[in-house]
Amino acid sequence: MQNYEELLEKLNARIWDCAELKFEEYQSAEALMNVMEEYGFSVESGLAGMETAFRATTGKGRPVIGLLAEYDALSGLSQKAGQTKPVPREETENGHGCGHCLLGTAAAGAALMARDYLLETGREGTVVLIGCPAEEGGSGKAYLARAGVFDGLDAALTWHPAGGNAVLTGSLQANCQAYFRFHGVSAHAAGAPHLGRSALDAVELMDVGVNYMREHMEPTDRIHYAITDTGGSSPNVVQNHAEVLYLIRSTDTEKVKKLYERVKNIARGAALMTETKVEVVFDKACSNILSNSVLEQLLYDCMKTVPLPSYTEEELAYAEKIKETITDADIASDMSLMMAQGAEKRRLASRYRELPMADFVVEHRHQELFLPGSSDVGDCSHAAPTAQFVGACFVPGTPAHSWQMTAQGKEKTAVKGMFYAAQVLSEACRRLLEEPELVKQARKEFEETTEGKPYECPIPAEILPNANGKRENAGLTVDRKDRK
Repeated sequence: MQNYEELLEKLNARIWDCAELKFEEYQSAEALMNVMEEYGFSVESGLAGMETAFRATTGKGRPVIGLLAEYDALSGLSQKAGQTKPVPREETENGHGCGHCLLGTAAAGAALMARDYLLETGREGTVVLIGCPAEEGGSGKAYLARAGVFDGLDAALTWHPAGGNAVLTGSLQANCQAYFRFHGVSAHAAGAPHLGRSALDAVELMDVGVNYMREHMEPTDRIHYAITDTGGSSPNVVQNHAEVLYLIRSTDTEKVKKLYERVKNIARGAALMTETKVEVVFDKACSNILSNSVLEQLLYDCMKTVPLPSYTEEELAYAEKIKETITDADIASDMSLMMAQGAEKRRLASRYRELPMADFVVEHRHQELFLPGSSDVGDCSHAAPTAQFVGACFVPGTPAHSWQMTAQGKEKTAVKGMFYAAQVLSEACRRLLEEPELVKQARKEFEETTEGKPYECPIPAEILPNANGKRENAGLTVDRKDRK
């Protein structure tokens, strides 16, 4: 690990500084690809119609192990590094409020160490770093899965920065997202309101209808919406256009499809009631996660084998200041406690309240449970045996998608957690390369879970990546022949 610490710390800082949004991670992807090329990896970019998706390969033969890297930031989370209060950066509105700068860098570090192992031992095996854009609201891995990028992997491993150390188990939700655009007739709201047909009325009626539907959904279903176009700012004009964006979640893709049809019917009803027209524009979707107990246990064993980070007094002093901004409710919601329940969760949360940084690994046991929230890792898990863990890079309880998480992203505490995650992933790669029985067991469980059914992408074939997005960085490119 020492051979790469300086390189990885600089790489993480570079990606943190760029803070690029979904499908626009040009500089971040470029930085990762440059490192992999420098160390002899074969690099392909522009996968699945996404310029910022790439694959960096080393070794040959089987097993083939995929390491998933993310590097997209979030809008509205601009924050200066190392601060203990909200202080936005002047140069950007974006920030790495989910730690994907750390995520992608650690995956790259693991690939580099796995490469060294293959060279030193001469062992058969292939390690692939897969650059996955747009996890935040873009479902980049769903497009990669649809294009067959995960096909042929014997195992896929990843991780996520958090406030504690734990292997994730159970399933996250499938989801889909769509725009509902209503078209009406404008008119003077006082002089001739009878001539107008309000698109905004239609949006409001649709939202009311969906809210009434909530009583008649399964408890594990979730529906969220944001009004993205109110039709203007003049109240004396009947709005002839309005738009609402809906995100629909359930425990699997089939249930999401059924909920989506119900929501569309409500939109049609709202259009009928207001004599407007509705246009439905599908945006994105992702699958629920299929867990794999064999790979989960492997990651847990590696987490127990790799030494946990130690911190200086100065580093812990900064963590203590951040801790002052963290509530008990935040601690109970830490990603590392998502699988814990009842007395166990209360005990772990109590332990976190005493610590500036987590210094233990949460005991793991495979569970078939439902977890709220979604991740496009789910689409990879339908195409290949997949497992992931969370590693302590932040003060326990640091809320995801927050200024606190952004502020800690370049601090030594986060960087040390990133080094730990890279070593865990590298150790897991080593064991899979050395123990073919593990690979067979993971594949057997995967085939039993999927019942041999091939992956079916929840995104319709005609929907292209970022079809509804804006290309603010369109002048940049990652075409390999132009980069040289």
